[in-house]
Amino acid sequence: MIILVINSGSSSLKYQVRDTGSGERLADGTVERIGDPTHGGPADHQSALDRVTADVEEALQGKTIDAVGHRVVHGGERFSEPVLVDNEITRAIERLSPLAPLHNPANVQGIRAITAKWPQMPQVAVFDTAFHRTLPERAWRYAVPDELYTRFGIRRYGFHGTSIGYVTQHAASLLGVAPAGFTGIVAHLGNGASVTAVKSGASVDTSMGFTPLEGLVMGTRSGDIDPSILLFLSREGYSPEDLDQLLNRDAGLKGLTGQNDMRSVVDSAAAGDARARLALDLASYRLAKYIGGYHVAVDGAQALVFTAGIGENSWQFRELVVNRLGALDLHLDDAENQKRSSAPRQISTEESAFPVLVVPTDEEAAIAEATAAVVAR
Repeated sequence: MIILVINSGSSSLKYQVRDTGSGERLADGTVERIGDPTHGGPADHQSALDRVTADVEEALQGKTIDAVGHRVVHGGERFSEPVLVDNEITRAIERLSPLAPLHNPANVQGIRAITAKWPQMPQVAVFDTAFHRTLPERAWRYAVPDELYTRFGIRRYGFHGTSIGYVTQHAASLLGVAPAGFTGIVAHLGNGASVTAVKSGASVDTSMGFTPLEGLVMGTRSGDIDPSILLFLSREGYSPEDLDQLLNRDAGLKGLTGQNDMRSVVDSAAAGDARARLALDLASYRLAKYIGGYHVAVDGAQALVFTAGIGENSWQFRELVVNRLGALDLHLDDAENQKRSSAPRQISTEESAFPVLVVPTDEEAAIAEATAAVVAR
């Protein structure tokens, strides 16, 4: 099938066209500054889709799109697998917007733009949270009164699931085991970052929680923080909007160094910047703690896997993390770790207690494959 994959943000629309038969990527791109026509952006998502259509039609050379797959960030407790979209499903995704206010409304806009342009086109929603629906209750529960869960749905959901599921399958292949036989720890490290404990192919714990804010130090997000700090700041006059801005957009690497790009932070640290060195120290320590805990959660990992932009490309950060894992008897092969490659590979020595892998993620390919499978049923 020819699948158009849409990743719709509040002010941008990323797209790819994939041939699921050959695995070929036929077209890709990003439309930015949606809602900002004064700076050259389209007026709305519908206008953005018109730009995408023009690019896609040229690339398809007479072929037609069979279906559209959408990345949807939050599926709540209802959605544990990809689903064919109809009006009721669209409304259900929209009702989950309070759980992902930066993402789900934009995802719905993308779905409605496709519906308006191609009313008969099959559309499939693929949820970032779905892979984590296997979390046991001991992992997804917060130690708060039950009413907060039953009334508001406050629990740990986890994110990056589409990527983690894809990487798990390819890591298993690299190790020569079936996906259902893979047990390990997958670190998805980008501007948003999370780490997941996978046991027998299923997620059993993950660092992100009710929202993508919990867990690791990220580009602009704080990760784990004492909740009492928020109470203290609210008494000092910080509004909910101020706290949201602080924790989601002004914290993390940006809060520590003034810059949220890991490459810039690494370069600054190498040049002797003390703040950058502290940020790398803090971020690598936080991740190493999680890896140690998740080694326990899966009763002994058979692999540690790095993926996503930082995980795939920053050999310096991988080195910092693995050097903290001497208690797990992990050892990097420096030459392999520093090698530039887009192929799945092992970067640890033979003496390492279990392999350390780099497995590039491809969320769009995973969404395209899931979309084709749903439409073909």
